[in-house]
Amino acid sequence: MITACAVDDLPVGESMRISGEVAIAVFNADGEIYAIDDTCSHQDASLSEGWLEGCFVECPLHAALFDLRTGVPTCLPAKKPVRTYSVVVQDGMIYVDTRSREAVA
Repeated sequence: MITACAVDDLPVGESMRISGEVAIAVFNADGEIYAIDDTCSHQDASLSEGWLEGCFVECPLHAALFDLRTGVPTCLPAKKPVRTYSVVVQDGMIYVDTRSREAVA
């Protein structure tokens, strides 16, 4: 598990990027915290810089839309899912389990 940030540092509708061997994007979607690969599976763009709508994020480069719950893209041009990560909120802090789980196809 890695520490992402304090819950108070990630307001509803906002996202953040965790740098590392594989960058991870963490989102606060209507009070639910999600973590996915930060890089769009279509082209090299940061999903943490995308637009959040409910539990979906739109890639800022070509508007591919990803479901934060599964990592599965819901429209072209992306065809491949991104990995999702388990999130734990404890004592006011957000933690991401970096052992990825594959997206549901």
